[in-house]
Amino acid sequence: MSIVVTGATGQLGRLTVEALLRRGIPAARIVATGRDLTPLKDLADRDVVVRRADFADPDSLESAFAGAEKLLLISASAPVDERVAHHRRAIDAARAAGVSLVVYTSMAHADTATTILAATHRATEEYLRERDIPSVLLRNSWYLENYTASLPSVVRHGAVIGAAGDGRVSAATRADYAEAAAAVLSTEGHAGAVYELGGDNAFTLTELAATISAATGKPIAYNDLPADQLVEALLGAGLPAELANVLADADLGLGRGELFTGSRDLSRLIERPTTSLADVVADALR
Repeated sequence: MSIVVTGATGQLGRLTVEALLRRGIPAARIVATGRDLTPLKDLADRDVVVRRADFADPDSLESAFAGAEKLLLISASAPVDERVAHHRRAIDAARAAGVSLVVYTSMAHADTATTILAATHRATEEYLRERDIPSVLLRNSWYLENYTASLPSVVRHGAVIGAAGDGRVSAATRADYAEAAAAVLSTEGHAGAVYELGGDNAFTLTELAATISAATGKPIAYNDLPADQLVEALLGAGLPAELANVLADADLGLGRGELFTGSRDLSRLIERPTTSLADVVADALR
């Protein structure tokens, strides 16, 4: 029986496959899936099973999940109005294939959070329950990489922009989240668990700006904007309209505490402290 990882062509999926291999799971028991198999060739060369899986193509999901014992369902990167339908197709295919455990990468406080993204995760969680499939919910907070990706612009303009006020975010690295997913997939006793995952040390965006300032030696401020002005700024930076609106909406949720967790579930699963903001910023600047 195998462990199937969806979205293995993406960053979180690829990191989870690598984490499973480090944990000693035989390559032949890992199935890495994606819409395009070309980026997975190196995994195939290492004896990882590679299969095509497209959330929009139920037949491909049926083939990809055949013989699977556990499935890591990484939330789709499709447009918001298509995500839940994609997830439902994957859940139905997993049920048809007799998968004994679905591990779903959800979002922090998906059951109560009010953001656009949280609504899609809540609907997926509800569908998992309706279909009566044993599952584990990995409710990930924000990625630290969401912030380090914009470092060149932040340093150039001397400012972090957002609409989060004094809200605290429990952001962690993709690698830490992937390691937690691998821990759940490679050990027993997790069925039915809901893990609120995030970094050990939450921070405000003002503290993010101060961390970048300390790492660069340049003055960096946090400019808190009304959500509509943040959307305009993100559009001006070249982001698509849907993404700009989703990010501004997520910042409002951050301000309400919806991306904060004090659970320490992440550090417990990976059996070490989570990677710090300062270390991630320093690495990104290097």
